[in-house]
Amino acid sequence: VQLQASGGGSAEAGGSLRLSCAVSGRTFRDHAMGWFRQAPGKEREFVAAISRSGGNTDYVDSVKGRFIISRDNAKNTVYLQMNSLKPEDTAVYLCAAYRALRHTTVVVSTGRYDYWGQGTLVTVSS
Repeated sequence: VQLQASGGGSAEAGGSLRLSCAVSGRTFRDHAMGWFRQAPGKEREFVAAISRSGGNTDYVDSVKGRFIISRDNAKNTVYLQMNSLKPEDTAVYLCAAYRALRHTTVVVSTGRYDYWGQGTLVTVSS
């Protein structure tokens, strides 16, 4: 399984960006997906996660109401719509995949993910 994140870039505070993570292979439907971020000098932080079916999601408190995670199982892609961006959202954003037995499983722990993408940089200016 290989993951390729894209869509990062620069935005002003209050603006929006949409990240995509394309997943290779035929087993995308078997994986719960997550987005994480890592700012310079800081530890990797959970941002959002979605179950295999897409029916269950979870978010870190700081992005609730602003970010939306979704997936298209026909396109093997997971998305992160980021609205009302803040300078503190500046980080490298990484997508990850976890092979889940249940279609409702949502994974927030960094250590449980099996596969990681290379990351895409998001810079938000004030």
